[in-house]
Amino acid sequence: MIYLDNSATTRPCPEAVEAMNLAMTEDWGNPSALYDFGIGAADKLRIARSKIALALGAEPNRIFFTSGGTEADNWAIFGSIRRMGKRGKHIITTEIEHPAVLNCVKKLQEDGFDVTYLQPDENGRIPLEALKVALRKDTIFVSIMMVNNETGAVMPIEKMAKLTHRLCPDAIFHTDAVQGFLKIPFQAKALGADLISVSSHKIHGPKGAGALYISPRLKNFPALLLGGGQEGGFRSGTEATPAILAFAAACEAGKQTLAQDIAREKELLTGLVSQLEKLSGVQINGAHDAPHILSIAIPGLPTQNSINILQDAGICVSAGSACAKGHRSHVLVAMHVAPETIDGTFRVSICKNTTVEELDRLVYVIENELLPRAKR
Repeated sequence: MIYLDNSATTRPCPEAVEAMNLAMTEDWGNPSALYDFGIGAADKLRIARSKIALALGAEPNRIFFTSGGTEADNWAIFGSIRRMGKRGKHIITTEIEHPAVLNCVKKLQEDGFDVTYLQPDENGRIPLEALKVALRKDTIFVSIMMVNNETGAVMPIEKMAKLTHRLCPDAIFHTDAVQGFLKIPFQAKALGADLISVSSHKIHGPKGAGALYISPRLKNFPALLLGGGQEGGFRSGTEATPAILAFAAACEAGKQTLAQDIAREKELLTGLVSQLEKLSGVQINGAHDAPHILSIAIPGLPTQNSINILQDAGICVSAGSACAKGHRSHVLVAMHVAPETIDGTFRVSICKNTTVEELDRLVYVIENELLPRAKR
């Protein structure tokens, strides 16, 4: 199998698998228990938090574990609205956010909030000037993703956070960094975002773990779950220790090779684009700024047909977001991509384990299987 759908999920790295196995067979104590076995589990949880914080460039006590990116996004959005109270009713987000953000904002819109949806340019990027124009005195919350999960477009989050805080000092700025964490370099403390969502299974960790970074600037941020007081009282419930320890192991491994991985993936993606641009009938959608995501279109051949043909050749790709099955890409619609192009688009997403030979095989199948069928 040639796996080219790493933006949907990644293969757990050996370090994560080993950490999870140990946590489930030897270190399986409840970290809230007050005897040595539980205290030992709590120590390992503390170390795991520090490892994830180091990879994120954050203070360990500002990392709060969740079940994944969707939960982190929901907490960030609804928690911010609760915290801001009646200070305003204006929210800013973008047309190209992940459904975990868009569906939350749409719910708030139904509840009476005024929402501005920023439009991307033809490359899928959100211009800084668009945010500047949208900010108002009653803006209380801004959520803009770091890396688009379909096109790989990267947003200027540091500049956007600074602009928001300069023009709307009380507003909360959130970024969904699920496709940016350990994919493009950034440090939470320098980024300026108040809230940052990340996920384990996008970085060669297991599913079922994620985190929300909450800036020290946000005092008394609302709790997500009430109960026994775990996670500093912000998210009660026994922590998913095996998944969290494996998440930390993936972070530690990923941080050690981050610069090399980014350079290698960028080289692979650049080479793939170069080959595809030579093929008549293939289009590239968007900027593909990030080193791991490429949106490819073959107008005239339905997306599902391409996915099926590639699957028969042993190659796994996706239609776009794995969390938006059966819908035309809202990202490409917002970019004003032609409908026939959208309907022929699929996403390729690579990782540090992807090889030149695998991408050569992809190009071969596109040229010899997909394109001839599109021309029929």
